Amino acid sequence: MATLFSKIIKGEIPCYKVAENEKCFAFLDINPLTKGHTLVIPKKEVDYIFDLNDEDYQDLLAFAKEIAVAIKKSFCCVKVGMAVIGLDVNHAHVHLVPLNSSKDMDFSKEKAKLSPEEFIQIAEKIKSNL
Repeated sequence: MATLFSKIIKGEIPCYKVAENEKCFAFLDINPLTKGHTLVIPKKEVDYIFDLNDEDYQDLLAFAKEIAVAIKKSFCCVKVGMAVIGLDVNHAHVHLVPLNSSKDMDFSKEKAKLSPEEFIQIAEKIKSNL
């Protein structure tokens, strides 16, 4: 059975897409820690990030780096943090989060409430900096 993320890749479930290439896909987290919180996933359906073969793992991280650079250009932040948790969706993914302090990466805090228009603006802003 296809994962939630595989359905997003196929366009069966809508998302706020930031970018994609032949192997990877990036889209905004719909429960963001902050504006710009983006998920980067391999198109290959693999549950655990460290089960990816070396080439796919390196491709994912290289793609995540491109997205992180664009996020940093798009938002006033000190750095862009990356987290790998992988407990909520059984599809390997990394979180990219604009950071001004380590507290910005606290996944237990209340998530940002954004309108569809804000999500669209954020995705377009990141795309424009790729």
